[in-house]
Amino acid sequence: MRIAVLDDYQGVALTSADWSPVIDHPTRPCMVDVFRNHEAEPGALVARLEAYDAVVVMRERTPLPREVLTALPRLRLVVTTGRRNPSIDTAAAEAAGITVCGTESRAAAPAELTWALVLGLARNLVPEVTAMRDGGWQTTVGRDLAGHTLGLLGLGRIGSQVAAVGRAFGMEVVAWSRNLTAERASAVGARAAALDEVLATSDVVSVHLPLAAETRGLVGDRELALMRPDALLVNTSRGPIVDEAALLAALDRGHLGGVGLDVFDQEPLPAQHPLRTAPRTLLTPHLGYVTRDVYATFFGGVVEDVTAYLDGVPIRLL
Repeated sequence: MRIAVLDDYQGVALTSADWSPVIDHPTRPCMVDVFRNHEAEPGALVARLEAYDAVVVMRERTPLPREVLTALPRLRLVVTTGRRNPSIDTAAAEAAGITVCGTESRAAAPAELTWALVLGLARNLVPEVTAMRDGGWQTTVGRDLAGHTLGLLGLGRIGSQVAAVGRAFGMEVVAWSRNLTAERASAVGARAAALDEVLATSDVVSVHLPLAAETRGLVGDRELALMRPDALLVNTSRGPIVDEAALLAALDRGHLGGVGLDVFDQEPLPAQHPLRTAPRTLLTPHLGYVTRDVYATFFGGVVEDVTAYLDGVPIRLL
């Protein structure tokens, strides 16, 4: 059995877990090939994968739509890291007899990166570090978090952890999602509010919603205009939740005090993309889940799933 591991940017997939149960399986030993470069074009992706029985995808880095899955008659197993992956056409996979399953995940890492972006923006870390390296000293004035308002769009596993840190910093926490109740918000030290109120009253707004039809473009021109002129906006969830063109326009006209982004409409972000040079931004290349512990969880789960498939025992279907 041949297995392809896609988008292993750092080349750590095979060292993040013990793959011996797969490679040295007693009845169906496997060959595992790792691809570190991203392939987005569907035809080229099919050519890359046509010789493989199983594919391991890292979250949503490489989508597997119907046109790709139906062009891979040898493919029988897809394992995605994480509990869900809307970029895989599971209906097409089921029709083609392809098993699709996922792994456990961890919420702490993206919550921690969220605060790295918030603090980096609030205390102007990149400009100050750059100035220090250039011989400068105290070139900006930072902003406080204590006594100010944190607004969360989404209060699930990750949003709840972000809320707890905000409370520890002495912030008031307000939150919105379509199904959020006052009781649920109160349980994690937040107050449920309408979307417009969260946007208009928060000093920091952080996005923690899944990408779906109803959340795509949720924060557009109107919503950005509601935010305070010096507010900070952070998105470590999914790029398309914040309308990219609207965000660039807001930054260009001087609206918003800073924007921290870990996610983008197109990933990897093209080298000449205007966000790379937009003012008052702090950008990271989708590092939210890129930590040693998360990768150990991801690839350990991949090994478990593939081994279970080889042994013919039930696995975690997506």
